[in-house]
Amino acid sequence: MRINVKKLHADAILPYYDHPGDAGLALHTIEDKALAPGERYNFDTGLALEFPAGYVALIMDRSGLAQKQGITTLAGVGDSGYRGSYHVVLINLSDESYEVKKGDKIAQLLVMPVEHVAINEASELTDSSRGTGGFGSTGR
Repeated sequence: MRINVKKLHADAILPYYDHPGDAGLALHTIEDKALAPGERYNFDTGLALEFPAGYVALIMDRSGLAQKQGITTLAGVGDSGYRGSYHVVLINLSDESYEVKKGDKIAQLLVMPVEHVAINEASELTDSSRGTGGFGSTGR
C-alpha cells in the first residue's frame, strides 16, 4: 500500500521505517520544547496524511524514549478522512525536564486495517473463561 504524505511545513520530515520489517514509521517534530516533569504538550509533525478508508494511523510510543527518558504518548488515532496536521501528544513521566528539539524522532506511526462492526444491543452475553474479571484478575 502507498499513502500520500503532504509536508505542511518546510522543516517537516517524511515518515520512514528505520529497519526492514519495522511496524512503525518514524515521526519527527518541527518544534523545540522543554518538557517539564509531569507536563504534556501537543507537538506538531508538520505533516498531513491520506490513506484509504478501512485503515487507521495509530501514533505509538518510541520504546527507547519511554524506557530511558519516561516520555510517552497520549491519544493517537488518525482517521482515514482526516487531512489536517498530525500532532503527537507527549507527556513527561520522569522527574527531570526533557529537551525536545526540532527534528527529533518522537513517536512512531502504524497504519493498520480497521474492522467496522455492527452494534447489536443484547440483554445477556455468553459466558467466557474470564467472565467479568477486570484489571489484575489473573493475579499476575
